[in-house]
Amino acid sequence: MSRIGYARVSTIDQDLDTQIAKLKAEGCAVIRSEKASGASRDGRAELATIIDFLRPGDELVVTRLDRLGRDTRDVLNLIHECEQRGAFVTVLDPHVSTRGEMGHIVLTVLGMVAQMERRFIKERQREGIEKAKGAGVYVGGRARIDHGRVIELSRGEMGVSDIAKAVGCSRMQVYRILKGTFERPT
Repeated sequence: MSRIGYARVSTIDQDLDTQIAKLKAEGCAVIRSEKASGASRDGRAELATIIDFLRPGDELVVTRLDRLGRDTRDVLNLIHECEQRGAFVTVLDPHVSTRGEMGHIVLTVLGMVAQMERRFIKERQREGIEKAKGAGVYVGGRARIDHGRVIELSRGEMGVSDIAKAVGCSRMQVYRILKGTFERPT
């Protein structure tokens, strides 16, 4: 029977230290962490590893429910997967566990609140963007990949996999950039 901690933040700029310290103080023998969005379970390899590792009697511990996800269905599916493995889920703030029926009800409500909060965040973000566009100061998100470098490397006869490694992205992103280049009129 193990207590396994999971810590998550959404962006690279955010810090995992506070969550990890709380999980250690709670007695988690193993703690896995990652920097990934909680909007879905896609791209969250550490969480998938924990779920695969869970054994009967183990306990998945998170500091807050929104660390597991911001979509009620995803959170409930995750809790169900843990239970199918005979494991429990415990949230530290507020302290709730799936060891009892009341815990299930509370976690369902908290999951719905997390999803609602995500919708509010997106709504405020959308309003802010519209306001900035109206004021003529919106420039859009910054490019995370240097498209020019991708194109330059492809002209140098470098393969897609090598380009992806060189610029730090997926092969699919390289294909999209190159496809966009060939479709544009010159």
